[in-house]
Amino acid sequence: MGPKVLIVEDDVRIQQVLCVFLEYSGFEVCGVRDGEEAISVIPEFCPELIVLDLMMQPVSGWEVLHWLRASGQSALQAIPVLILTALTPLAKQVQGFEAGAVEYMTKPMQPSVMVERICTILSLSVEQRLQLQQRRMDEQRMRLEHVHESQAHGFSY
Repeated sequence: MGPKVLIVEDDVRIQQVLCVFLEYSGFEVCGVRDGEEAISVIPEFCPELIVLDLMMQPVSGWEVLHWLRASGQSALQAIPVLILTALTPLAKQVQGFEAGAVEYMTKPMQPSVMVERICTILSLSVEQRLQLQQRRMDEQRMRLEHVHESQAHGFSY
């Protein structure tokens, strides 16, 4: 089997589609339905990448991301996280990168694009992932600033 990917998604249909696409693409996949399950599965499954929804109960994706980054375990802290969410505001995207995600995708999306992004992320070194994360965060901050400036001048999107 190929690299291990954990899908954390509470919408069973989306989770199933992603799992099928990733398995077909040669990945070893584990799917869970909430952040609580993810926190219990991550240490034993040892994923090489996590696809993480943000809006879940009882434990949100935000909480999983913070748990990973604050774990004090370098192996957990180094796992790249690709956020997949319905949250589209630029401020949320910036927040996702600041919390440690390496990529941020909004629903709906094409599963083939998700597979391509995962392959790209896994092909990068840790340093390259950090550079990608910083670049994405800077891009979203610039967009957010542009929106704020436009709104200040009476334009709205």
